[in-house]
Amino acid sequence: MRAACAGISFPLFFPTTDTPLGQVEKARSVCSACPVVYDCLEYALETNQVSGIWGGTTEEERKSLRRKWLAARRRPA
Repeated sequence: MRAACAGISFPLFFPTTDTPLGQVEKARSVCSACPVVYDCLEYALETNQVSGIWGGTTEEERKSLRRKWLAARRRPA
């Protein structure tokens, strides 16, 4: 409910291969002003969201982040 994307067109955050780069940047700009951007990214990493813009990250960026995130969670405290 506090997310900056609430009420914004859903397709903005789910670009396709033929989506102009400007749309991805527009979605990221919404995320950059969001009070729950870190919660959103954490959710995407926890649930392995493989498509869309989550927490201001693209699918490719999350692949790398998720590997690091999983490795950090496996390390003993």
